[in-house]
Amino acid sequence: MTDPAQLEAALSPVAGTRATARIEGSRASIILDVSGLDASEHDPLEARVRAAALTVPGIETVRVALTSQRTRRLSIAVASGKGGVGKSTVSANLAIGLKARGRRVGLVDADIYGPSQPRLMRVEGSKPTARDKVLQPVSTPYGVPLLSMGQLVAADQAIAWRGPMAAGALGQLVDANWGDADTLVLDLPPGTGDVQLTMIQKHRPAGAVIVSTPQDLALIDARRAIDLFQKAGIPIIGLIENMAGYACPHCGEVSDPFGQGGAEAAARELGIAFLGRIPLDIAIRTGSDAGLPPVAGNGPEGAAFAPIADAVSRWIETEGR
Repeated sequence: MTDPAQLEAALSPVAGTRATARIEGSRASIILDVSGLDASEHDPLEARVRAAALTVPGIETVRVALTSQRTRRLSIAVASGKGGVGKSTVSANLAIGLKARGRRVGLVDADIYGPSQPRLMRVEGSKPTARDKVLQPVSTPYGVPLLSMGQLVAADQAIAWRGPMAAGALGQLVDANWGDADTLVLDLPPGTGDVQLTMIQKHRPAGAVIVSTPQDLALIDARRAIDLFQKAGIPIIGLIENMAGYACPHCGEVSDPFGQGGAEAAARELGIAFLGRIPLDIAIRTGSDAGLPPVAGNGPEGAAFAPIADAVSRWIETEGR
C-alpha cells in the first residue's frame, strides 16, 4: 500500500502547499490550487505535479483537478457610438494603466467584427488554449492577459456572423478562465446593436467608459451609447475626448482637425464625469501599430492616459464595489 507521506514528499518540491492529495488503491487524486497564477502556468504546473506523483511506488494513474479561490470580478466596458474614434487604443492603455495601479486586469477584445487588440498588445499569432471547453487567456508582455476573436480567426478572414452567433462568441471570451483577475476591461464594438445589448443584459458591466472625438457627429453617436447604458442601469464612469488637438512635429503649431472641447462640454451637459483628453499624436499611432502602447513606456505621449487610469481606478475603489 502506498504511503501518503511519500506522495506528499514527492509533490512538495514542485507544488508546495498548492497540492492536496488522496490515494485510492493505485490512483492518486490531486487538487491543485492555481489561485494567483497566470493561465499560461496552469498546464506546466499540472504536468510537473503529475510526473512527480508517478514517481511514487505504487501510483499507476493520476487525476489532477485545478481549482482557485473565487475572486470578485467586475467589468469595465469601453464603448463608443461609432467606429474610428480610438476606442481600442484607449482600452489597451486603460488596462495597462489599471494594472500599474494595483489591479489584476484582463482584457477582452469584444469588438467581434474588428478585433485589433492582438496587435496592440503585441501577441499577434498567439492562440488561446481551452481546458474543459473553457478558453485560457493569452499572456501579453504587459502582464495583462488577453482574449480576442482576432486570436481565433485569420487576420484577413471576415467574421460574417449574425448577432446571436457574435453574442455567443463574446460570452465565451468573457466567461473564460481569468484566474485571479479582479477587473476585466471590455473593448466593445462600436454602436448600440446586439453585441452591446447582450453584454449589458447578460454580463452586466459595473460601469462604462465612453470614447469620442470632439467632432459633433461623433458626439451624437456617443450620446446614443450613453443613453443605452443609462437605460439599462449601467453607471457611466465618464467620457474621454480622443484625438483632441494635433501638434505639428515640424513647427509645433497645434491645430484641431476634429474640433475642440466638444466631449468635455457634452459631459458637463449630461452631468457625467469628464475623464480627460488624448491628443492626436503620431507617436501614439506608431506605438500602437508596433504593439507598444504608450502608457507602458516612458515617453510623453503616454502621459495623457495617466489621469484617465487614475480616475477609473478611483471609481472602481469608491463606486464599483
